[in-house]
Amino acid sequence: MREHYVNRELSWLMFNERVLGEAGNPENPPLERARFLSIASGNLDEFFMVRVGKLERKADLGKSRRDPAGLTPTEQLALIRRRVRAQVRRQYALLERDVLPALAAQGLHLLRPGALSGAQRAWLSSFFDAHVLPLLTPHAVSPARPFPILAARKLYVAALVQGGGGTQGLAVIPVPRSVPRAVMLPMGSGKARFILLEDVVTLFLPRIFRDAAPLAHMAFRLTRNTDYSVSLDDMDNLLTELDRSVRRQSYGKVVRMETSGEGGGRLPGMLARALRLDTERVVRVNGPLDLRFLMREICSLPGFDGLRYAPFTPRVSPRLLARESIFRTIRGGDLFFHHPYDSFDPVARFLSESADDPNVLAIKQTLYRVSPRSPMIGALARAAQAGKQVTALIEVRARFDEEHNIAWSRELEKAGCHVLYGVPRWKTHSKLTLVIRREAAGTRNYVHFGTGNYNDVTARVYTDMGVMTCDRQLGEDAAAFFNQILGYSYTHPMKEMVQAPDGLREAILSRIRREEDNARGGLPSGVTFKMNSLCDLRVMDALVSAAGAGVPVRLLVRGVCCLAPPEGLPIRVRSVVGRFLEHSRVYAFHNGGSPEVFLSSADMMPRNLNKRVELTVPVKDAAIRGHILSVLDLMFLDNRKAWEPAGGEGYRRVPGGEPAVNAQELLLLSPDPLLDNVLPQS
Repeated sequence: MREHYVNRELSWLMFNERVLGEAGNPENPPLERARFLSIASGNLDEFFMVRVGKLERKADLGKSRRDPAGLTPTEQLALIRRRVRAQVRRQYALLERDVLPALAAQGLHLLRPGALSGAQRAWLSSFFDAHVLPLLTPHAVSPARPFPILAARKLYVAALVQGGGGTQGLAVIPVPRSVPRAVMLPMGSGKARFILLEDVVTLFLPRIFRDAAPLAHMAFRLTRNTDYSVSLDDMDNLLTELDRSVRRQSYGKVVRMETSGEGGGRLPGMLARALRLDTERVVRVNGPLDLRFLMREICSLPGFDGLRYAPFTPRVSPRLLARESIFRTIRGGDLFFHHPYDSFDPVARFLSESADDPNVLAIKQTLYRVSPRSPMIGALARAAQAGKQVTALIEVRARFDEEHNIAWSRELEKAGCHVLYGVPRWKTHSKLTLVIRREAAGTRNYVHFGTGNYNDVTARVYTDMGVMTCDRQLGEDAAAFFNQILGYSYTHPMKEMVQAPDGLREAILSRIRREEDNARGGLPSGVTFKMNSLCDLRVMDALVSAAGAGVPVRLLVRGVCCLAPPEGLPIRVRSVVGRFLEHSRVYAFHNGGSPEVFLSSADMMPRNLNKRVELTVPVKDAAIRGHILSVLDLMFLDNRKAWEPAGGEGYRRVPGGEPAVNAQELLLLSPDPLLDNVLPQS
């Protein structure tokens, strides 16, 4: 596969380039372009913390096994660092040349210390003395005072200071997190003005070092390795192990130091020596560090609605507007949801009504990432307090959400829920809710399954699909699934749902082979996949083999795609990067004219297929299947937000044409992607 395989890490960097492409897209409103810069910055943080951290560990252990693209860990690290430097240069060029000027033209100004007026300096002086100076604790570095342990992803200011005797020394000042990074100034031109907190600190350095003269200063931050393994077999000690792991995330090995400021060549070198870093780990940026502040503090500023995407109201199906119980609505036919175009409220309502309905006997749900004020948690707790049997599997090993999920787990336990912190050996990534209700004819199982987390916040910005049904077999399969994760796998096997790691890969491969057999037999065939990542070798092998037999293969892969389509084969690869994060996973097969469509929690990655509890569910309603397939067709018509492999090691925008097709914007206009006035004819 090497000739058709792209290194996973380089493919990820290509994805981040596509995110930066939206930051540089003049068709996007200025604050949305700033948001894409912020997303790219956060993406790089996680990339270094996890992926680079993993490679660093392999290199430190002397491992030299080559990946399918033929690269050793050391070779991958060298390529990554070279490409990241180029990517960061582009990122800050977009910030300084495009985004900040576009914001300033609309009255939103980021001010540098040299651009402050006398009145602004006077106001900042009072602000600094009252709100910043009391929080500052500089750490002097000397032979008698060893270099302090610095937390990951926190801003610091390094200062070179000269004492009264002429001796020079290094000091490190943590920038307070309790003060907003963007300090809004009440006076000056434009609609809003702000200066960054680290610039306020450096502006008044002499007040911090009253007995020494600051000679130079520089902002910096560290990224550390968070790729720590936690034993998945010892569930009794899981929380203790996770607590240790979370603490290590702030103080693991430094894999990157970013610097910015006036330190010239000396301060970065002093810091690098103190931290025992080689120059490859030091990244100098031409602008503010950690651009995540743009999304957190700037993109939502009031008074700038014209600089953002036009707001929209998610749709609610007319069937759900009727004044009847949601259970009766589901009995009238399966319900399909395509978030964020469709409101997430009915999903929350499903759980809320289940909690309050006296005929509901039990609720079982998997939770991977939930919002800070999740309606799901409140409904589950209320149900347990009402005497219902409530089982909640909260995956406490979800990376970067460990503390958050542990807190929710303990809250549910206090309410009387049966809480599972996960299952031995594997993370549970499935998205499933089962409600068991007593009715006249006996008990009935109501099921919601989908591709995304039960998170009302991300449901407004991630595209995900889900179905509510009371189909008898799917209900029995859902009950069997929960029995399995509770340790009773010998009860009833699932018949239509497919679970990883026990059979999902083979289910996908067998269907790809069936399409290949159909093509070789002269029958119609086709495979259409939509996912976040594709890097499983066996699945890619099967897709290439099927395409070689004439099967049309269409792949919508938002992020990592390790398959470089061989020339001459009918494989089309697209990546759509737009207003919403494409997150739904759909696996569709032509099946001789009787299409099969599956919604899944799993991407086609070894970790999902081998090491996670994933769930893939057939869409049984013909109308819903047709709707999903038409959505996929529309995505392949996109000529505004879609990218395609450009050969070599990059992507290019799909050539624009007329009529313009922005799939996400068109889906906002209509719930039916087949409407003639919405979907241009291909």
